[in-house]
Amino acid sequence: MKINFVISGFGHIGRRHATIANGHPETKVVAIIDINEDVVNHELYPKGTPHFKSLEDFIKADVKADVLTVATPNGLHSSQAIQAIEAGMHVVIEKPMGLSRSETEKVIFKGLHHGKHVFVVKQNRYSPPSQWLKEVVDNGNLGRIFMVQINCYWNRDDRYYKPLNLPKVWKGSNALDGGTLYTQFSHFIDIMYWVFGDIKNIQTKVTDFNHDKLTEFEDSGSSHFEFENGGLGILNFSTSVWDTNMESSITVIAENGSLKVGGQYMNEIEYCHIKDYEMPKLKPTNPPNDYGPFKGSAANHHYVIENVVNVLNGNATITANALEGMKVVDIIERIYDAAKE
Repeated sequence: MKINFVISGFGHIGRRHATIANGHPETKVVAIIDINEDVVNHELYPKGTPHFKSLEDFIKADVKADVLTVATPNGLHSSQAIQAIEAGMHVVIEKPMGLSRSETEKVIFKGLHHGKHVFVVKQNRYSPPSQWLKEVVDNGNLGRIFMVQINCYWNRDDRYYKPLNLPKVWKGSNALDGGTLYTQFSHFIDIMYWVFGDIKNIQTKVTDFNHDKLTEFEDSGSSHFEFENGGLGILNFSTSVWDTNMESSITVIAENGSLKVGGQYMNEIEYCHIKDYEMPKLKPTNPPNDYGPFKGSAANHHYVIENVVNVLNGNATITANALEGMKVVDIIERIYDAAKE
């Protein structure tokens, strides 16, 4: 029996989820939810699939569904996940899981109370360089970790925040977007947490260089902290890079060696010098999601759908679970809170 998916939000990422879920032999898209009625005319819309303008309308229609994918603006993620769980569905939540720790805790509570799985999309975990990084740290090849530096330097300009000169979109608002760490860079904070653990003693400085007419929040910042497991951490980020994305990287200085996972999207090993260690040949990283004038993280969403199928069939555990999704939101929230002190 096929697993029936509903996609809430038919933007760039929602369309990708719909295409993959409709193309998988064990899944099927049974409905699309989007406030825009014209989405049915999009070339990627699964023809003949029912369209609903709201999650409430879909739930009232009593269409049989197993999983709701939440690909709406960030500020709606937690509330829609809770609605879906209460309606009897498992949920796949695009990043971020919410815009506050308290929001995500409510999702976790609902999932446990109703016995429903909560999958959080963290597709960068599937990239070969990220998996290699976690392996060398977990195996102890590096010894004690001294310093970890994360650099995220991307471009997001009016082509992103004001597409086609539309008068108002959700991107750039505090209520629905939340900030650059939530929307652009949460995947890289997830890799940091996944590999090195939680952080403490956070000091942050944020500023807005050239987005004052585009967003309600900062476009750049730098945060210094310590890892609970030992070592110093630095996160530098900006969406003020001119014209195109520049770099997403993690540099590690440790007891037995140093390394840098870099490239535009943390997609290649730029440096590796570790005691008594030979660098293996890694599989190529999938290209980034391409949205025309700008690009995002690796196109690994097919692994997410495969994980959902395997978990619901009892053959796997969740790659990125609700607790991990909550921790990434918690870290971002604390980084921003530190900027207010």
